[in-house]
Amino acid sequence: MRTDVRNDAALDQAAGLREIKKKERCSNQTIARPISAERYALKPRDVRVISVTSGKGGVGKTNITANLAYFLSKRNKKALVLDADAGLANIDVILGINPPYNLYHVLKGEKTLTQTIVDGPGGIKILPSASGIQEMTDLSRGQKLTLVDELNTLNDSVDFMLIDTAAGISSNVMYFNMAAKEIIVVTSPEPTALTDAYALIKILYQRYAKRRFRLIVNMVKNASEAKEVYARLSRATDHFLNLTIEYLGYIVLDEKVKDAVRQQTALAEIYPQSPAARCLEKIADKLSAENVTDYENGSIIFFWENILDKNRS
Repeated sequence: MRTDVRNDAALDQAAGLREIKKKERCSNQTIARPISAERYALKPRDVRVISVTSGKGGVGKTNITANLAYFLSKRNKKALVLDADAGLANIDVILGINPPYNLYHVLKGEKTLTQTIVDGPGGIKILPSASGIQEMTDLSRGQKLTLVDELNTLNDSVDFMLIDTAAGISSNVMYFNMAAKEIIVVTSPEPTALTDAYALIKILYQRYAKRRFRLIVNMVKNASEAKEVYARLSRATDHFLNLTIEYLGYIVLDEKVKDAVRQQTALAEIYPQSPAARCLEKIADKLSAENVTDYENGSIIFFWENILDKNRS
């Protein structure tokens, strides 16, 4: 009889524990909403996420990114620059800033994004990088979700996110160009720069289904030379890829650019009336005046979720 009582008591206790666990699971499901559901419930604002990229190094891509952000900021557009050149991050050098932390510290969980972002000239924000950014591919799913959740805090304070990619056709370059909503390709009149720009466009179009590219021609003598460079590249993409690229603008060859780099100061800040600065200002005016509905709506959150999706696949 005692054995039966003990067995009945044990069964009752086990049943009780199962019921408690069941209630805990239900409670956790109610309280701990999925991170993605929380993010989408916030209805993030539209952000122009633009990659500034090139097939060849040395065409002035980083300088263009920094100065476009400066001019956009002067037009009351909140601009954030992400230095995505994992191996040769140098936007901080060009602008004469010395950030104590970078994105790698965020990925390791040592710092938050707000602790990492630094102020640049003209009110722009800079998210500095280092070689560690390539280690995004080694992060756990939980770390990636943490990063996305961190970026959620920035979304409402940014109008433009400009991504300064590395040059070339490496996986890291493709990584950021795939996730960006808009792609600006920078080239120069040099034949090698044009050839490499075409190769970059070809890979992004054929392998990654990117269809919209805008071109900036840098270091030209005048507008006529820039239009000729654009025409040559456009003919190649039309003929071989059946793809039309858009002409965004040009920047003249200007000694003041080198002077600004030597002084580690933004050209737009130190020489705002120089020929190259005026060209950059026109491009910034064009970007600033465009209606965001002309492009795919996006956000910083969606940019990083694209990064995660591409990495997972």
